[in-house]
Amino acid sequence: MEEFNLIVAQQPQWIQVWMNILSFGAFALPISLLIWRQTRLTAIITVLGSVLAGMGVLFVFNQLGYVRLMGLGHAVFWTPLAYYLFRQQARNDMPVAPKWIIRVVLLTIAISLAFDYVDVIRYLLGDRTPVPLPA
Repeated sequence: MEEFNLIVAQQPQWIQVWMNILSFGAFALPISLLIWRQTRLTAIITVLGSVLAGMGVLFVFNQLGYVRLMGLGHAVFWTPLAYYLFRQQARNDMPVAPKWIIRVVLLTIAISLAFDYVDVIRYLLGDRTPVPLPA
């Protein structure tokens, strides 16, 4: 994990900012859903899905290094989670505040998935070189 953090720290500033937004939106913000009875299970499923996605990213990193395939962990766990969150935010019994929290979490995950799918597809199409680090 320390090596991963060192490599992320060498990335362009926008990636570092995005990693902070991603950590907040996919890990911290869902915990607030524990406040409402209607969203407690959603909170647990979302945090669990994000932890598993993060573990998937780190697993690929530990096996192959900083390569485009790291997004596979997100794709595997967050694709069904995004569908689940989309369904949850549309529930009629859901108070307004948690609906908006779920939408922010969903948007955060969806933006990440857009990058992840592009990276995974590039990897599968043969772009297997490690992601370059700034000089």
